[in-house]
Amino acid sequence: METDCIKEALPAGTRLLHIGPHKTGTTAIQGALFAAKDTMPAHGVDFPAHSRHPMEAALAACARPAMMGDTVPTDKHWTRLLDAVRATGDRTSVISSEFFADAQDDETLARIVEQLGGERVHILITLRPLARIMPSQWQQYVQNGLRMGYDNWLEHMLRKAPYEQPNPSFWRRHRHDRLVERWARVVGPERVTVVVVDDSDRDGLLRTFETLLGLPAHLLQPVPDAANRSLTLAETEMLRKLNVEFRGNGLPDELYSKLVRNGAVMHMKNACSPTPQDVKITTPQWAVEAAGAIGAEMAETIAATGVRIVGDTALLSAVPEAVGKASGAPRIAPEVAAQALYGALAAAASAPVRHSAPAKARTVHQTSSKELVRVLGHRCLKKLRRR
Repeated sequence: METDCIKEALPAGTRLLHIGPHKTGTTAIQGALFAAKDTMPAHGVDFPAHSRHPMEAALAACARPAMMGDTVPTDKHWTRLLDAVRATGDRTSVISSEFFADAQDDETLARIVEQLGGERVHILITLRPLARIMPSQWQQYVQNGLRMGYDNWLEHMLRKAPYEQPNPSFWRRHRHDRLVERWARVVGPERVTVVVVDDSDRDGLLRTFETLLGLPAHLLQPVPDAANRSLTLAETEMLRKLNVEFRGNGLPDELYSKLVRNGAVMHMKNACSPTPQDVKITTPQWAVEAAGAIGAEMAETIAATGVRIVGDTALLSAVPEAVGKASGAPRIAPEVAAQALYGALAAAASAPVRHSAPAKARTVHQTSSKELVRVLGHRCLKKLRRR
C-alpha cells in the first residue's frame, strides 16, 4: 500500500527523535547528519550530539546495559546530550540513535520525551523487511558475543516460544507494530512518522530527512563507513567460534570489547572488503516466508494506528526470491585472518607495557592451549587497567 509523501517540513523548533530501530539505515543517517553538522545551522537545524552516534546517552536514557565490555552508560552521558539539545533553544534539532528503540515501558518513553522537550518532540521510525534485517542482526549479535549459529538462532526467534532466547532485544526492537504503538501511545499518532525504507532507492532516506527538517536537497550526502559493513558468513563463523573459546576460558568482557570487537573485528572490516567469492549469510526459505507473514501482520497493525506513514508498507511483507545455498564451505581468506589478528595485537599494544619480574621458567610447549589463552587474556586485561 502506497502511503503519504512528505511535501512539507516539520514545524520550526521541532525536536526530531529518530529511534531506528537497528538495521534500518541508522548508521547512514547518523553519518550524513554528523558530516553536515556545521552546514545545517545555516538552514535552522542543529545536530546537538557530540559524536555521530550518542549510543551511551540513549542506553542510559532507556536504562539498558552497554554492549559486552564497553563503557557503562551513566546519567552523565544522557545529561550531556540533554544539555546540548536545550542549548539549541527554539531551533529545530535532530537526535538519532537506534538504541531508543530498546525502551520498554510507557513511563520510560514519557520521561525521555518530556526531557527532550515534551510537545516539541516528533518521533521518526524507519522500517525495513524482517527478512533483510534478520541476517544483519544475527551477525551483529555475534559481534557482541553470541555463540549460536544462524539456523539455530532462527529456530529460537521464529519457532520456539516465547521467542526471547538468546536475544530478548530482537523482538523488542523488531516487532515493529508494537514499537510504533508504544511511541504513538505516549506522544500521540500525529507526532509519529514511520518511513518504510526502499532498498532500491539508495538515497531515498536521506532525501526524506532533508524534507522533514527543511534542508536543501542533497545537503545530506552518504558517508562511506567500512567499519559498519556486515560480516561475511566465514568472518561471522570465525568470530562465533572465537566467542565459544572466549566464554569457555572465562575471560573478562572488557578484554572482548578492547581486543575482539574494537580490535580484531574493527580492523578486519576496515582493511578487507568482501569479494564476490565470499559466501554471504543466507536465510532459509521457511524463515523468509515466516518473516514475510509477520511483516504483513505488522504492516496492517501499523496502518491502523493512525501514524503518518511514508513509503510502501507492502515492502514489509515482501518475500525475497529464494537464494540457493552457496557451493562449498565458507573459507576465511588468509589476508582476512591476518588483518583480524593484527587488529587484536594493535589493540593490545595500545596499552602501555610494564615489565614485571620474571615468572618461574616454563616453556610454551609445557602449557596447555586453554591455559595460554587464559593467561594471555588476564595479562592484557591488567595492561588495560593500568592505562
